[in-house]
Amino acid sequence: MTLKTNIQSMKKTLVLIALAAGLSMAAQPTLAAGGAEHPRKGGFSFEGPFGTFDQGQLQRGYKVYREVCASCHSMSLMHFRTLAEPGGPFYDAHQVNPAENRFVKVLAAEVQVPDIDTETGEPVMRDAVPADRFPSPYLNATAAAGANGGAAPPDLSVMAKARHDGANYIYSLLSGYRAAPAGLKIGPTQYYNPYMAGDLTSYWSGEGHVPPGGFIAMPPPLMDGQVTYDDGSAETVDQYSKDVAAFIAWASDPKQVQRKRSGLGVLIFLFLFAGVTYVSYRRIWKGVAH
Repeated sequence: MTLKTNIQSMKKTLVLIALAAGLSMAAQPTLAAGGAEHPRKGGFSFEGPFGTFDQGQLQRGYKVYREVCASCHSMSLMHFRTLAEPGGPFYDAHQVNPAENRFVKVLAAEVQVPDIDTETGEPVMRDAVPADRFPSPYLNATAAAGANGGAAPPDLSVMAKARHDGANYIYSLLSGYRAAPAGLKIGPTQYYNPYMAGDLTSYWSGEGHVPPGGFIAMPPPLMDGQVTYDDGSAETVDQYSKDVAAFIAWASDPKQVQRKRSGLGVLIFLFLFAGVTYVSYRRIWKGVAH
C-alpha cells in the first residue's frame, strides 16, 4: 500500500470519527431533554456583598414557616434563641442575651417539645424554652416517610445552602406550581413544577419539546390569604414564598451579614497595609540602585 493510499485511508477514518462525534453531540439534547427552569429573582435585600436581611421580612418568613412548613419540615439545627441573635428576625439591641429575649420566650412557649419527667421517667410534652431546638413534626425519618407517601420531607436547616441559587430557588419552587402540560403522564400523588430538577422525557407523549422541570411529592403548600400578616404586607402566595425563602436563607447562614462586614473590614485593612508597605519600600530603598 502506497503512502498516498495510507493518507487517503486516514482521511476517511477521521471523517467517520468526526461524523460519529457530531451525531453523538446532536443526540445529547434529546437525552438531556427537560431540565429545570432557571429560578426567578426574588429581589432579596441580602444579596450581594453589602446586602443585609430585612428584619420585617424575616419575621414574616418565620410566621409562614411556623404556621405552614413546620407541620411537615423540621429545622433540627435551629434553636429558638438563634432567632434573637444579631441580624435575626427578633433581635433586640436592648436584650441582655438572646435567651432572655422577650419575643423569643413567647414564641418558644407556643410550641410543645418532647421531654422526660424527672420523677417518673415517662415521656412528656412541655412548653419550649429559648434554649430548645425547633421540634421535629415526626419521631423519625421512617414515620415522616410513612406519613408522606414514602418520601420524607427534607430538613430545612441548610436548604438554601444545599440548592444552587438557594433563596431564589426556594421562592421559585414554592410559587411555581403549574398544571401539568397536556401529554405529560403524572402519578396521582405527584405534582408538576417547572423549577423542580428532573428529566420528564420518559413521561412525555405530547407534541414539541419535553417540558422543563420535574415531579414533586409535596402538594402546593401555600394559598392566598393563608397566613395573616400584621404589618399590612400582601397576603399572597408570591409574598409568602419570598418571605419564607428569606427566612430559610437566613437560617442556613445566620452569621452571613457579620461575615460580610468582617470581610469588608479585612479588605480595607489590606488595602491600607499595602499602601503603607509601598510607601515604606520607596522610602527605605530611595537612592539605592537595584
